[in-house]
Amino acid sequence: MKTGNPDNPLIIQSDSTLLLDVHNNNFPAARNDIAPFSELEKSPEHIHTYRISPLSLWNAASAGLEADHIVEILEKWSRFDIPDNIIFSIKDIISRFGKLILKETDDKNKLILVISDKMILAELSSIEKLKKYLFPIKEGFVIKLVDRGSVKLELIKLGYPVKDEAPLIDGDPLDIKMRETTKSGFGLMIRDYQIESAETFCGDGNAGSGFGVVVLPCGAGKTVVGMKVMDILKTNTLILTTNVAAVHQWIEELKDKTHIAEEDIGEYTGDRKVIKPVTVATYQILTWRPDSESDFPHFSIFRKKNWGLIIYDEVHLLPAPVFRVTAEIQSMRRLGLTATLVREDGRQEDVFSLVGPKRYDVPWKELESKGWIAEANCYEIRMDLPEDLKIEYAVAEKRKKFRIASENYSKIGIVKQLIKNHREDSILVIGQYIEQLKKLAKVLSAPLITGKTPNPERERIYNAFRKGEARVIVVSKVANFAIDLPDASVAIQVSGTFGSRQEEAQRLGRVLRPKERNSYFYSLVSRHTTEEEFALNRQKFLTEQGYKYHIEMWD
Repeated sequence: MKTGNPDNPLIIQSDSTLLLDVHNNNFPAARNDIAPFSELEKSPEHIHTYRISPLSLWNAASAGLEADHIVEILEKWSRFDIPDNIIFSIKDIISRFGKLILKETDDKNKLILVISDKMILAELSSIEKLKKYLFPIKEGFVIKLVDRGSVKLELIKLGYPVKDEAPLIDGDPLDIKMRETTKSGFGLMIRDYQIESAETFCGDGNAGSGFGVVVLPCGAGKTVVGMKVMDILKTNTLILTTNVAAVHQWIEELKDKTHIAEEDIGEYTGDRKVIKPVTVATYQILTWRPDSESDFPHFSIFRKKNWGLIIYDEVHLLPAPVFRVTAEIQSMRRLGLTATLVREDGRQEDVFSLVGPKRYDVPWKELESKGWIAEANCYEIRMDLPEDLKIEYAVAEKRKKFRIASENYSKIGIVKQLIKNHREDSILVIGQYIEQLKKLAKVLSAPLITGKTPNPERERIYNAFRKGEARVIVVSKVANFAIDLPDASVAIQVSGTFGSRQEEAQRLGRVLRPKERNSYFYSLVSRHTTEEEFALNRQKFLTEQGYKYHIEMWD
């Protein structure tokens, strides 16, 4: 097929990779067009590499993108002719979505997996490990309701995504309404994309809707999306989130922005275990057990009320044990909220199968251009290792090398200078290593929050930061997720997890909430060390969203 245009920015290769020319005038438009069906792999300064994968195509298909439209997009931006095998592969992979359809039966404890393709039917019938789940009938297979999630997981691993059209339970009703004016006295304006994402998730209420993931940038108001879904569905809701501070944040938001009675909101954490029509719990309490051989006693919360909706906040952090129980509750509506579908453990397929496909996302830069999130300036500041650390670094093994580079004490002087440069800003200093953070907190005379900081003390510090009583705070990775610090405008990252793209996205998100001033994100990296290598990987996700890192060398 002759489709190429030498002025176009995209090179499509026969191994399913897409090379995108950053310097081409059409780079932004092409990037936005290919993002819904491809995944960013590498993003150096000149050419970005994307890959078309089965999961990226099935997410696209679940959002309504058809194979012909994907091919049209590639034809539109391709510099050379599209390899024939790519067109075939796209059409073949997308055609698998919808070939296996899960439907209800007259027996409420059983479902039918409808398969019209006789070859697929024969293949699945021959697989030994599926025989305990699949019971053959003329139209396909009968499965037990309790095996709904397990079957979907096993089949996607074989390259067959299941289109789940079995009905979901409504749960006990609860009259949930969003306020027009918040309890704190401000007018509540729900943004157009928040309404659109909630309505897209809920669909028409029929089979095939009411489960999946909404992807929005940090600071874009994912909590409001969750509350809007609750407003639409009006049912008992279980909200799962990352830590106790996030639980309290959700509860305060529910009180402030909805008419839910305070006595109908419960907290289920290590400190309190109260189950109400709307209950907010931590992932940690759900995954606690006395020892590695015991069951998870708090999984019982999933069955203690007739929930109509479960909200998974920061769904990309959903712990592996919670996948197990999620597989057993596939008849409940399930909303995942996240800034990134990237999971560092590679279990994106589990999220797709058990929580649901991506239902809605919007590019970060698009929201920035509309003023819904702050304009961000990203800088990577590189500095040399001091002479007295170079020998120790040279002889260390790889993990130790990374730590030596991350804890480079030259970073302390740079942090002090950056704080001096931003006299009017509220500043977060974020890091991975506690001893490094303790030194910084002491030098800066700033409060420190780590995993060991008691929850009341954490919230006291966060409140002081919000009120401007503390202009600088030092935080460990506990602040990566679900902490509302609306006045933070500068984040200084002194160290991070090896190459975590999700962490980089979350840390930038700490300063993206809309405000009158622009935001700055500084990442401090030791030059000519493994930290440079891992920094490149961390930046992938943000580069995909259109952010550029300005690299500076500091002495």
